[in-house]
Amino acid sequence: MKNEIEQRILHLYEKNDMKVGVIGGGAAGFFAAICVKTNYPDAEVILLEQSKKWLSKVKVSGGGRCNVTNDTTSISELSKAYPRGGKQLKKLFPHFNTVHIREWFSVRGVSLYAQTDKRVFPTTDDSQTIIDCFLKEANTLGVQMKSQASVKKIAPSASGIQLYFDEVNAVTFDKVIVATGGSPKLSGLNWLSALGHQIETPVPSLFTFNMPQEKVKTLMGVAVNNATTRIQGEKLSANGPLLITHWGMSGPAILVLSSFGARMLAKKQYQFNLQVNWTNEQNQELVRAVINKTIENNGQKQIQNVRIYDLPSRLWIFLLEKASLTLTQKWDEIGKKGTHKLVEILTNDVYEVKGKTTFKEEFVTCGGVSFKSVNSKTLESKHVPNLFFAGEVLDIDAITGGYNFQAAWTTAFIAAKLGQ
Repeated sequence: MKNEIEQRILHLYEKNDMKVGVIGGGAAGFFAAICVKTNYPDAEVILLEQSKKWLSKVKVSGGGRCNVTNDTTSISELSKAYPRGGKQLKKLFPHFNTVHIREWFSVRGVSLYAQTDKRVFPTTDDSQTIIDCFLKEANTLGVQMKSQASVKKIAPSASGIQLYFDEVNAVTFDKVIVATGGSPKLSGLNWLSALGHQIETPVPSLFTFNMPQEKVKTLMGVAVNNATTRIQGEKLSANGPLLITHWGMSGPAILVLSSFGARMLAKKQYQFNLQVNWTNEQNQELVRAVINKTIENNGQKQIQNVRIYDLPSRLWIFLLEKASLTLTQKWDEIGKKGTHKLVEILTNDVYEVKGKTTFKEEFVTCGGVSFKSVNSKTLESKHVPNLFFAGEVLDIDAITGGYNFQAAWTTAFIAAKLGQ
């Protein structure tokens, strides 16, 4: 009986008074506003965006196609895609995960498909489809959208949470969700640290490697299906497709390394040596065996004409020359010394990295509001009651593949429950 009475009181409060502010008109903010209005139809929900544009990151995601999520359904596997925040998300994914977001879009008439690499896109291959869906849903539900509304300060008060838009003008809300995205600078999070929240210093994550002094750049456009990469002197490694670019290297084998090594590489000031294993075979003796078998079967053929591990022709020639092997030399003439050189260049090729480049237009940061300052079940602030967080403003980031958006959907869904 007591719980029933409390629910009635709560509903009456929501119907007449509850005013919810959502700060940030990106993926997490927009979805949070929609979910709040869905959960609490009688509440006044106001979505605040400091710029003129809504969902700008959604617009450019996936080269303009919008990689909305990933096709991975295992919560355990899904959680492994997050260098930071994975432990917390693992507990939240049962409530809203990749299956749920696909169902959510499907119900609203947005058809999605998964590529072989498990990236999920709208069948239109156009991010505007996702944007239009959100705009339509927000308008249908009655979410108030206010652009060019920059929140300068949050001030808890006896009457609620005050949001200041300048030094003197403030609007009071009963509950507030902060979904302002990642900040490239620590100063961009001062307004949240001023409230007592612990902030993990932001550094770039998910970037490609610049190699200004390396000749490998002449192979721009060449891709290897499965290579292993490692930061020399560190235990961190990654594997997957690798792409050679006009500035250095990219592709999942690089991006995963940059994501998991974000803080380490920042400390190195993005200057380090990259080790590349072009074969993805970790046992050098097995690579040696493949070479010996090639010698046995192709002894009288020139080494430049018989590639191993299905390496692209241009890369194969490049590696032979880098190993100081004569291209016209026959396989049965390379001897033990030549075999050793070839094993070494294939499994432990080294390149000097000096600098980084943002991956496409997808800026991702490592850092933000620490989970030590947040209730990990409700995403409510431990310092300011009725203040919640969603998206990259939290210390959450992921590898490429739709995982960052999934974190946005999941945290927005949880925050939108407003502690209930």
